[in-house]
Amino acid sequence: MHRRVLRSFVHGLLLPTRSLRFVPTPTLHTLLHPDRIRLRLSSSSKADAINTMVDLLASHRAITSLPDVRSAVFERESTMSTGVGHGLGLPHAKTDAATETVAAFATLHPPVEFDAIDSSPVELLLLLVGPESEASLHIKVLGRISRLVHQVPLREALTSADTPAAVVDTLQRAEATL
Repeated sequence: MHRRVLRSFVHGLLLPTRSLRFVPTPTLHTLLHPDRIRLRLSSSSKADAINTMVDLLASHRAITSLPDVRSAVFERESTMSTGVGHGLGLPHAKTDAATETVAAFATLHPPVEFDAIDSSPVELLLLLVGPESEASLHIKVLGRISRLVHQVPLREALTSADTPAAVVDTLQRAEATL
């Protein structure tokens, strides 16, 4: 009897019933398209800035319902501010209104009060939206952003970027160092 249980256990370890698939963490520069980047965006408030960012996702094929994305982002924001410090706002949400992880980016001029953890106004804003089914991927991308934002030269380069292509190029160079 014990041998049968042991054999069954070992067999289960050697022949898993579902295949495991490695999914690499997407890089920010591949998530961002120049059409979803705004420079020197003037917003009157945190809500106005977030609404503008959500609107940038409207034409993305992965977004099935922009109102649902907007609701998810504001619902997440209501639980705790996504002003993460160092002048970065990182509104994000998981919602089935997105079929894959997507992003939008803006520099804000003037900076906007965001209830940030360090009380600094936000001048760099990155919106991240992904499906509920990609929760672990969502967390990995947020971790990548966290590691990048601690680089002062990167923040300065993004703030002073004069084209959306320069933003993508700057992120690509910074991510190559991770």
